[in-house]
Amino acid sequence: MPSQSATPDLQSHAVNLRVRTETRALIDRAAKVLGKTRSEFMIDAARRAAEDALLDQTLARVDQETYDLFLKTLDLPPGGEGFERLMRARKPWAP
Repeated sequence: MPSQSATPDLQSHAVNLRVRTETRALIDRAAKVLGKTRSEFMIDAARRAAEDALLDQTLARVDQETYDLFLKTLDLPPGGEGFERLMRARKPWAP
């Protein structure tokens, strides 16, 4: 039995995908724009999607009092110095 190492698995493994011609062309165009290979682009996109999917599953458990305070806070109108400063800031899309 191989010994377990404290270092992560750094081996790469093949993943085969079948995509339509137009999808492959779109991926190739996007990868070229970013200066990446098709594989680099697809791995980066898949990793981001995987992380987002897992982060969306985060569950925060709180007691009823904390939950009620959270809902009350969400219902409050925005305000405060930070909000006022944001509203006064120049909008890049406005002349």
